[in-house]
Amino acid sequence: MKIAVLNGSPRPKGNTAALVAAFKEGAESAGHQVTVLQVGAMNIGGCKGCEYCHSKGGGACIQKDDMAQVYPVLAEAELLVLASPVYYFGLTGQLQSAVSRFYAPMAPAAKKWALLLTSGSPNVYGAIEAQYKGILDFIQAESLGVFEYDGKHSGTEEAANEVKAFGASL
Repeated sequence: MKIAVLNGSPRPKGNTAALVAAFKEGAESAGHQVTVLQVGAMNIGGCKGCEYCHSKGGGACIQKDDMAQVYPVLAEAELLVLASPVYYFGLTGQLQSAVSRFYAPMAPAAKKWALLLTSGSPNVYGAIEAQYKGILDFIQAESLGVFEYDGKHSGTEEAANEVKAFGASL
């Protein structure tokens, strides 16, 4: 299976990066092809609502930025994993910008999705869960799992092992 992971963390060695690495190791051990895109470090602007993509663009966004590296991976992925630290009740701004740009093609090809979330605080995931569920309902996709690690559980070996096992079970 082709798996795309969008890592929204701007921190290359943070708790989210550790979860992404563990997931990738597990999924690759099961024979899957995993592409990790570090959207947290990319230059991706949010959707401008200009409608170029749906009028003259034929599904292509008018913006010329690093999303051009993401679209081809999204077009082939069978599973999409969104990975993000939660700083204030939402995905990072970097990842949210990439998600808003899914509007141009209307949806990634993947009909299976998963979430990997970390936070220093508990009970901060509700808005993300609602958005995730809404997107999946809209594009008729299936959630394979939501993994949330807060406070003392973020960055632990236990969290990494759980996500690695999830990847290996696919």
